[in-house]
Amino acid sequence: MAEGELGNRLKALRSDAGLTQAELAAMVGVSRKTINTVENEVFTPSTTLALKLARALNAPVETLFFLRA
Repeated sequence: MAEGELGNRLKALRSDAGLTQAELAAMVGVSRKTINTVENEVFTPSTTLALKLARALNAPVETLFFLRA
């Protein structure tokens, strides 16, 4: 990953919440594959999806997503 790219803690926060990828996907209205690709940093979510994920996991968006130094 290059400096300034978006990283995330989605997998850790999802696991802490006791949710599967499929359960989280259903909560935010996307596919399980979308959750997988975001977790693996293959896909950068839209602002709307990032906010939905943060809300679903009851975490500030700044905790869930961060810029790499």
